[in-house]
Amino acid sequence: MASATLGNVDRAAVERIVRQVALEYLGKGKNGSVPQLVVQSSSRHMHVCREDMDILFGPGSELTVDRPLFQEGNYAARETVTIVGPRSRIISNLRILGPMRKESQVELAFTDAITLGFKDIPVRLSGDIEGTPGAVIVGPKGVVELKKGVIRAAIHVHMNPQEAAYFGVTKGDMMKLRVGGPAGVTFNNVHVRIDPTSKLNVHMDTDEANACGLHLTKDVELFK
Repeated sequence: MASATLGNVDRAAVERIVRQVALEYLGKGKNGSVPQLVVQSSSRHMHVCREDMDILFGPGSELTVDRPLFQEGNYAARETVTIVGPRSRIISNLRILGPMRKESQVELAFTDAITLGFKDIPVRLSGDIEGTPGAVIVGPKGVVELKKGVIRAAIHVHMNPQEAAYFGVTKGDMMKLRVGGPAGVTFNNVHVRIDPTSKLNVHMDTDEANACGLHLTKDVELFK
């Protein structure tokens, strides 16, 4: 019996076709449509804990929703703060994202860090803040000195377990994101985050988005 071979066929193209067929068969949502990848840039922002919220905005204060974000339950709040860097340089109107978390943290792009006078901030997943630099945060009611929590957020993808099964990945794996267009690039270290409530969504910072011209193209592909 003759054995099958790919010959000169582009293996990557074949794999893309197989993934698409599998997604159509296994990955249909409740409405029968195939989940679509959404790639977004994430501007500098802060996540705040209950204790720091009380200091910055007053005891018992709550975040107020300005607009919902793509991932269900997350939102941009109306509340903003001012961050003071190590050389007393500031960025005002730093948006807080809700809901509140167990620990406060600030997520910046590299150029934001330079503006504030940071020599280096580590690239971390959100929530991984041990050993990171701190900053002074000024709110309308008080001042908080963070001892840690200033990071550059690592590029990552949110997905639900069904989408993870399609891609053949587990939490903590790395994937690649190809962005086409005139300034197209491929990001090699896209961290996988899995949650039952998540929708297929890549987050990158504004520096990364500007570098690849994300706003100029819809040609994006996520793969192992």
